[in-house]
Amino acid sequence: MSAELLQSPLHSRHVSLGAKFAAFGGWDMPLEYAGGGVLREHAAVREAAGVFDVSHLGKARVRGAGAAGFVNSCLTNDLGRIEPGKAQYTLCCDESGGVVDDLIAYLYGDDHVFLIPNAANTAEVVRRLTAAAPDGITVTDEHLSHAVLAVQGPQSASLLTTLGLPTGHDYMSFDSATLNGAELVVCRTGYTGEHGYELVVGADDAGAVWDALIEAGARPCGLGARDTLRTEMGYPLHGQELSLDITPVQARSGWAVGWDKPAFWGRDALVAEKAAGPRRRLSGLEITGRGIPRGHMTVYAGERPVGETTSGTFSPTKKVGIALALLDTAAGLTEGDTVEVDIRGRRVEAKLVKLPFVNPSVR
Repeated sequence: MSAELLQSPLHSRHVSLGAKFAAFGGWDMPLEYAGGGVLREHAAVREAAGVFDVSHLGKARVRGAGAAGFVNSCLTNDLGRIEPGKAQYTLCCDESGGVVDDLIAYLYGDDHVFLIPNAANTAEVVRRLTAAAPDGITVTDEHLSHAVLAVQGPQSASLLTTLGLPTGHDYMSFDSATLNGAELVVCRTGYTGEHGYELVVGADDAGAVWDALIEAGARPCGLGARDTLRTEMGYPLHGQELSLDITPVQARSGWAVGWDKPAFWGRDALVAEKAAGPRRRLSGLEITGRGIPRGHMTVYAGERPVGETTSGTFSPTKKVGIALALLDTAAGLTEGDTVEVDIRGRRVEAKLVKLPFVNPSVR
């Protein structure tokens, strides 16, 4: 791998587990592990408990008097809806309404917000916040200071309980704890659709926490399974379902916008788009013919191109090909309608389905 790629604090442990690596967001991250593979790792999360090293995710801290109000005036969701100790999914948009990044905001108090953006976009999110921050508010990039471990699956709570970690807090809330002397934050979040937790821990302590999770029975899982799991849930991935060219309205992420807030980046453009109706909208496609869709494949209604897939994969749960696609609203397509996806020069039949593709157990 290129020497320019960053490595997780757990890189040597992944090597010892026979991980296959891939470049992702500027990081050299495990794609899958020897003796497992994507299908077994996917099943572990749906049926038991898996652990993902997602230390590539960004980390940034906003502090100072009025920090929460400042963040609230920049990002789309309304921090006023939650209280300290809660986390919130939100978006950083530009003035056109395009999405710079989607991220999780941890609200500690009026003067303290911790942010977890995507790896490749962390520097840009920090840059924008820093440029806009008034005197007295600091924005600190802590990307390399912390590791993030995601423990996901129906047995995740019992697994963490055996380690003495808190598990009883509500969805999208967080609590502080220690494990083998390591201080960490345990948040009831995840990217798989299953009951789960994300552990934020200092980079130097990540190895001890990872070892304890594996010893307790969590199966190591790579980014391959993370992608099949999130696609089954219809969760967006920045750069595919969200981007500077794809707005929250188009991506069906308007629920993460505080429409009644007086100000946030991109507000005017998004309010106008919502009122007029988007020209395209994200939909789910289930392949009924033979073939596995991928991203950037043309979707047809009859002989007319009506959109393009943004993500596509084989669903290990449903045992069929599935895809997310941006489809023209002018085509008037609804759930149950039949379309065709051009899979490597061959048109394969698919039907529009309601998202998610599988029933969630996240709460």
